[in-house]
Amino acid sequence: MSSIALDVINAGPEHAPAIVDIIQRSFGARPELDPPSDALDESVESVAATLAGPGGLLVERRGQPMGALLFDESRPGLLGLRRVAVDPDLQARGVASAMVGVAEDTAEERGKDGIWLRVREELPDTVRFWTRRRYYPLRREGAFLELGKTLWLAREVPTPEAMQELAARVSTLVRAGDLLVLAGDLGAGKTTFTQGLGAGLDVRGPITSPTFVLARTHPSLNDGPPLVHVDAYRLGSVEEVDDIDLDASTEEAVTVVEWGTGVAEQLSDSWLSVTIEVRGARPIDPLGTPAGEDEVGDDAEPRVVTIKPNGPRWVGVPLRSTLLGQGA
Repeated sequence: MSSIALDVINAGPEHAPAIVDIIQRSFGARPELDPPSDALDESVESVAATLAGPGGLLVERRGQPMGALLFDESRPGLLGLRRVAVDPDLQARGVASAMVGVAEDTAEERGKDGIWLRVREELPDTVRFWTRRRYYPLRREGAFLELGKTLWLAREVPTPEAMQELAARVSTLVRAGDLLVLAGDLGAGKTTFTQGLGAGLDVRGPITSPTFVLARTHPSLNDGPPLVHVDAYRLGSVEEVDDIDLDASTEEAVTVVEWGTGVAEQLSDSWLSVTIEVRGARPIDPLGTPAGEDEVGDDAEPRVVTIKPNGPRWVGVPLRSTLLGQGA
């Protein structure tokens, strides 16, 4: 296969004829379905109207149209994908993956929290394509399965106060049963983040590193869920996490696991991955112990916090708009 790059174009009404041709070719090559797809009813006029409004994408290579999709902005905070089509003679060339990547970037640029689309359950290869890209089933509507995905967020956090403010915003989204898996180098600020989360949840403090007790429970001071704060730094395997018996509390509490990547995700089918990276070099404790070293000092370098939702629980949650303060 040639290495010539694909061109993904933000399509306008002038691209409607090429997109209609791709839709007709793609959906026309599918096996007979009941009820039949209404994609074949699209016309140059209907597609041009969509392109003049929500818009769409056209993929070309050397000027040859290869794939296309249309956008749908009928749902607040979400970008819908319609008529996702690849020329049947040009399959297995990364066309669909390229479109999905650009569509997700478009959703982010438009300030959306996530993406939704509908697929036919009778097309398992199509369902598998989307689920491999972490689109999760939401509901069934007749012959259609609706899938959704919440977009992740990365932002710079300049101060300890800003770290705690960000975590307090996260606290407005979590509920009993939620799991947060925190990652970052020694002193990156995982405990500082947990302190902000605990303040937002209004739990009993103080919240400090639980390194030597492994897990500490902070009861709610109101009617909210408790916070279970776990340090998995000294746990070397999934089996050792099982030994803490967190399963007994995860359904009733918000559970935060520092150093939990690769060992804590088993606790739930859904979790928030929170990765904290330090901008610039800073000294590390020469003894290599994390005890008391994960609270961000006043003279700390800025951090970049990346928050990624995993699993069906987070589909439809206004993660980006809440954490960025949009509409506040």
